[in-house]
Amino acid sequence: MTLQQLQYIVALDTHRHFVKAADSCFVAQPTLTLQVKKLEEEIGINIFDRSTQPIAPTLMGERFIIKARQILREVAGLKEMVNQELNEVKGKFKIGIIPTIAPYLLPLFLKNFSDDHPDIYLEIKEIQSEEIIAGIQNNTLDIGIMATPLSESHVREIPLFYEPFLVYAHRDHLLLKKEAADPANIERKGLWLLDKGHCFRNQVLNICDEERHNNTETRISFESGSIETLKNMIQSHSGFTLIPELAVHPSYDNDFVKRFKEPQPAREVSLVVHNSFTKELLLSKLRKYILKGVPDGFKKNERFITVKWR
Repeated sequence: MTLQQLQYIVALDTHRHFVKAADSCFVAQPTLTLQVKKLEEEIGINIFDRSTQPIAPTLMGERFIIKARQILREVAGLKEMVNQELNEVKGKFKIGIIPTIAPYLLPLFLKNFSDDHPDIYLEIKEIQSEEIIAGIQNNTLDIGIMATPLSESHVREIPLFYEPFLVYAHRDHLLLKKEAADPANIERKGLWLLDKGHCFRNQVLNICDEERHNNTETRISFESGSIETLKNMIQSHSGFTLIPELAVHPSYDNDFVKRFKEPQPAREVSLVVHNSFTKELLLSKLRKYILKGVPDGFKKNERFITVKWR
């Protein structure tokens, strides 16, 4: 049994296709197929059921692959430990970031980070929170950028900043006429929401308490996967939603925005990694560049009440 064989079965599990798995490992497909077969013969089980389309792990194979991912993660950690001793960080790292953070945060730091670190290649996916957690667990992601806390035993959270929630309402909405919004007095009537599966949706519903306000009657039922779509619908139609402060464009959004009274509801945004993740220098660099890009007021949580989504 070799590390290379373990890499091949992990790639095959990821792609569920021999040619794609071989391409991802930069080897010929017959080479990968032969090594997978040799490993199966050595351990005495079929790791993959080849009768299915696409191929899938057997029950025992799933357990074997989980362990293989753990071993490869530990090996990568050993290499990183040596690199950190030499004060260098380089290579490809896979990052998952939730859709309500990605379009607003990435432009604030990504170009500067990339320009200053030519030996670091970041492969970034915009995916929902549960997919990030699963990716961290099964080693298909190195780092997540998402709302926390999570209370996941296998995940380590590195808080970055606290981003306030703001009311975003049609220009004639009563909420805009108040000096400050109050979560205790916000009704759900006319509330526009993101699709189910977005942690931001859960946070909005936690602020607009379901037990106090269960009137969601409206002539239009609409849920979106995009904060920008919600904003455009509200501007042209009616109603309101809640948005993160980084989603406010000062040049054309200020007339539709109202802050909450203090302490303001906010979301905690963090880097998340597996407990076994060892690339501390990378985390430190990412955190430094991200914090350079966000407002100073986001860095102190005394002004905020953290809104959970789980």
